[in-house]
Amino acid sequence: LLSNVYLPTPKNIDYFWCFGSLLLVWFVVQFVSGFFLSSFYLPSVYFSFDSVDCFYREVLFGSFFRSVHSIGASFFFLFIYFHLFRGLYFSSYSYVSTWLVGCLILVLSMAVAFLGYVLPWGNMSLWGATVITSLLSAIPYFGSSLVEWLWGGFSISSPTLSRFFVLHFFLPFILAIFVFSHILFLHVSGSGNPLGINSKGRSLMFTPYFLINDLLGFVICFIIFLYLVIYVPFFQFDSSNFDEANFLSTPLHIKPEWYFLAAYAVLRCVPNKLGGVYFLFMFFFIYFLIPFLVSSVYIVPLDFFGSIFYFMFICNFVLLTVLGGLPVESPFVSVSAFSSFLYFVYFVLLLDISWLDYISMIRL
Repeated sequence: LLSNVYLPTPKNIDYFWCFGSLLLVWFVVQFVSGFFLSSFYLPSVYFSFDSVDCFYREVLFGSFFRSVHSIGASFFFLFIYFHLFRGLYFSSYSYVSTWLVGCLILVLSMAVAFLGYVLPWGNMSLWGATVITSLLSAIPYFGSSLVEWLWGGFSISSPTLSRFFVLHFFLPFILAIFVFSHILFLHVSGSGNPLGINSKGRSLMFTPYFLINDLLGFVICFIIFLYLVIYVPFFQFDSSNFDEANFLSTPLHIKPEWYFLAAYAVLRCVPNKLGGVYFLFMFFFIYFLIPFLVSSVYIVPLDFFGSIFYFMFICNFVLLTVLGGLPVESPFVSVSAFSSFLYFVYFVLLLDISWLDYISMIRL
């Protein structure tokens, strides 16, 4: 704590550097609210839906804590994406250790969120889990056996929910270790800044100068968060998830939560199952490769053309998110395929631009 209080921080950082601290706050919110929810949850295909419903209706402040946990997940991933894309723009992948641990946090958070999405045992939870876990069967030789082992049988059942519940409870502790490591690496390497200059000798103490910025960002986000929790707690829920899981009733349109939609759009635009799994894997793994493929001798924001490509990439990512929530029919599938192609093309352009800048710098 004292190291945070007296941490030297570049003078010229702005509110884009608040997302990391907001992520830490919402991680604690998710951890505490999830611990409270787990005290009343029964991992069984016969009781899971009713236990969640009973908790929401009968337990004192149960509806509040469930809304905090579900909407808090959306805020958490919103800040993760802001934090990731801010780092991408300002070349934060130059801090290799910090960047790689951050990517691990992203993937692990996705896994925890998926497990949590299945636990309420609504109809969309069942079929979403069926679709995603079935992707493992695309792995050659042992894929089908792996799916059966994960399910604990030949379909999703009570053993599956028990395993998902244990993992959903246990993985946040592992995630907390990675979060601590991420902060530790940040303290060792120091924080970046918008100009990418060496900030040694031009720094201020984190407290009170930048703590005020973080507190202001937290207050604004907390007001919005509290409004959503109290007045519109179901705004992000799919209507199918208000019905108990039914193996005989498939939802007309299966889709995950909004923070999975971009990856889901990439997955389903590929007609081949194994190919879809491969591109889904690359959707996340590409971020692990950036520090090793992109020349990052100097930590600087993107130049003019790089900025144009970057904002096109952001717009394309938003488009992928929208497409992931639309039905699997023409022309959405074709547009998703083209948008997925552009998603990966951006990283090729980032590689080319980076090395051209590096070569020109050497010649100078």
